[in-house]
Amino acid sequence: MNETITGTLRRAAGTRGRRILLGVTAGIGLLAAVALPGALPSGQVTFAELSEQVQLLISVPLPFVGVLLAHDLRRTPGARVLPTLAGAAVIAVVAGLLGVLFSVAALAASGSGAPDPWAHAGRIAVAGVLAQVLAQSVGTGLGLLIARPVWGCLATIVLPLGTYTVLAPLAAARPWLTPYGAAQELFAGGGWASWAAAALLWGALLNVIGAARLQPQLTPRP
Repeated sequence: MNETITGTLRRAAGTRGRRILLGVTAGIGLLAAVALPGALPSGQVTFAELSEQVQLLISVPLPFVGVLLAHDLRRTPGARVLPTLAGAAVIAVVAGLLGVLFSVAALAASGSGAPDPWAHAGRIAVAGVLAQVLAQSVGTGLGLLIARPVWGCLATIVLPLGTYTVLAPLAAARPWLTPYGAAQELFAGGGWASWAAAALLWGALLNVIGAARLQPQLTPRP
């Protein structure tokens, strides 16, 4: 990990507001993991069920972190985009691993009555991390594209979920064209190809376009 990526990680927790955001993001996942076993019938308390709900809830505020990190670049002439994206991805991986940890602890303490509560635990753990990486990439992409952070944060909710809703008549296309649909497909037992397609559309494409549009602002003037 080079110094620039380390700097990105420091910026993610560089203000009180950002530390609160990180705490809220982790706290939402923890609260969900604590509450879900008691809210579900004992036979439905499985690692798959807990992980899906915990990770999806974490993925709501997590992209706000990406928006803020991307927005920092606007104030730093000569800054490179790639280390910021890499640092944001590291945070997403950590968020996904926290979701896995919370789900493991909650299931272990739940006394689940499901016949095989730990079924496919490895695949589901990977799915959780991938879901957070995709969510975070949406945040950085929209942070690069939208000048005002508050609108960028709002867009991370409205645009993906709005697209998911609009595609209701084409349900089969949702996993390929929306982050939420891709995450659902991953937790359902497949969806690696559809996740990659959604990541290209909502992650790579948004960030490439955003970086290209922002580049003139990042180039130092002589």
